[in-house]
Amino acid sequence: MFKNKRKLYIISAIIFTLVLASSYTFFENRELKHDLKKEKQQSQMLEAGNDFKQMVTFYKQKYQDGKPNISGYKMMMESRKLAKQFAKESDGRFKEEWGRFLVRESIKKDIDPYIVYELLRIETGNQFDPKAVGPQTKYGRAYGMAQFMENTAPWISEMAGLEYKSKEQLFDPYYSIQLAIVYLDYLDAKYDDWDKALTAYHRGIYGMEKYLQEKGHANSWYAEEIQQKAKEQELIAVTDR
Repeated sequence: MFKNKRKLYIISAIIFTLVLASSYTFFENRELKHDLKKEKQQSQMLEAGNDFKQMVTFYKQKYQDGKPNISGYKMMMESRKLAKQFAKESDGRFKEEWGRFLVRESIKKDIDPYIVYELLRIETGNQFDPKAVGPQTKYGRAYGMAQFMENTAPWISEMAGLEYKSKEQLFDPYYSIQLAIVYLDYLDAKYDDWDKALTAYHRGIYGMEKYLQEKGHANSWYAEEIQQKAKEQELIAVTDR
């Protein structure tokens, strides 16, 4: 009887020890995973910061000898024509004065104005609301017509040669449009591929690279819709001439 009890105690002790060791290993692994995830996030943030610094350097080098020489008359006529088209297509939600500014700034950077317009349309859900605020994410919210986040807006502003003080500036349609054009100009130069550039605008640079690895291409629904709608807008312009 005594021996049986002793065996039972020994077996119970062994089981308890194994359970305790297993629990310790579980919590240790969970803590290790948490630390690795935190280190990865910090590394990505550091890489992103370096990448944004490269953007600023790229932009300063690109325009150190001045902006491209564009005919003032041609720019004025083109901006008026497309501004009216954008205002009509949006049922007046995208104001003509915004369109004129968008076209002038796009031409200066040799960016397709239709691409910029369609990007703003999809970012605001067809509303073109300068006060738009995106949903809460783990990275924060996006603000304004071009939907920039507080952690990226300062870098893009510096690249554009604009002062940035607070997120309230992102609600200014002209400010927001200019940041969108500058960022698109950088992404276009970086990738020379509109699928990659637009997917990077939507998902972030590292999000685009992850998407590319998973899918084998960067032709996301976002990039496809913007380019398709831009072609349709251009066709309308040609037809109306």
